[in-house]
Amino acid sequence: MTSLVGAPIEAKYEKGEPVLTREAYGNTVVALGKVNPRIAVLDADLAQSTLTKFFRDDPETGVRFVECGIAEQNMMNIAAGLSTMGFIPFISSYAQFLASRSLDQARNTVDYTNLNVKIAAAHGGISVGQDGPSHQSMEDISNMCALVNMTVVVPADYYETIKVVRWAAEYVGPVYFRLGREKVPISTSADDPWVHGKALMLADGADGTIIACGYMVHKAVDALEMLGEEGIHPRLLNMSTIKPIDSEAIIAAAAETGAITTAEEHNVYGGLGSIVARVVVESDYRVPMRIVGIPNMYLGSAPADDLCEVAGLTPENIAAKHKEALGTARMEGSA
Repeated sequence: MTSLVGAPIEAKYEKGEPVLTREAYGNTVVALGKVNPRIAVLDADLAQSTLTKFFRDDPETGVRFVECGIAEQNMMNIAAGLSTMGFIPFISSYAQFLASRSLDQARNTVDYTNLNVKIAAAHGGISVGQDGPSHQSMEDISNMCALVNMTVVVPADYYETIKVVRWAAEYVGPVYFRLGREKVPISTSADDPWVHGKALMLADGADGTIIACGYMVHKAVDALEMLGEEGIHPRLLNMSTIKPIDSEAIIAAAAETGAITTAEEHNVYGGLGSIVARVVVESDYRVPMRIVGIPNMYLGSAPADDLCEVAGLTPENIAAKHKEALGTARMEGSA
């Protein structure tokens, strides 16, 4: 068996080019399945959407594909059983069905017994768009972070998804990672490091810090450009690992830059912003903070961009909120 962790990744897309993170997942599990016969993939009648059809349709890996039908709770338990037999199961469905409908099984069967199950949650957040509130997973990060043994990761783009999936196959323990429905502009490079539990600094600066994850990373990059035009140059951290959080990077940001703004495609209750705020409050650097996330409301059925506009998940709002936090920090510093 050959490990793919650290293996070169083809730089097939340029910075800013929109690409599906699901494409990275679908292709990577096939590559893993070809070098590791213990890799299995389970799906809940959504192989076309999650792109596990790549694994299913490959003659070499398809024998380890299990179609579970629209029975996500059962799929979670089947994966748990397979893991006790030495398999490394990746289970795939929409985030809403895996982190909410199957939360009982994720907690009591997978997490409580610390089983080696990888939960690949597609169509996370509100960018699922027209599928409506029943499919818009706004609470999956908080649900999964509350599970004791679960690692929670929200990759920023295509390249980072490849690295996360490769890592997850070798990490022993339950992992939840969120993928989106929409294409996401490339924000990282094929050569950027990805380290479990560590943030990736995409830009350094002294004017506060913006911390973003997943779908919001490319919007934070755009916000950085807007702020730069005004002579404001924040640090930008891609916090792909939500649990365990990179407390060291957060505390350094507070100590060195004086203000923090977080950006996430998740309910403001219990997500990235709440976790960062806890780290800041427990540190010696209680700096001003702003949280950009989904307000405590259900949204309607509409294109992803329209929903993001309603929820305030825009580069303009990130920039505005960061100026608020930075202004408060500077006002307090002059008192």
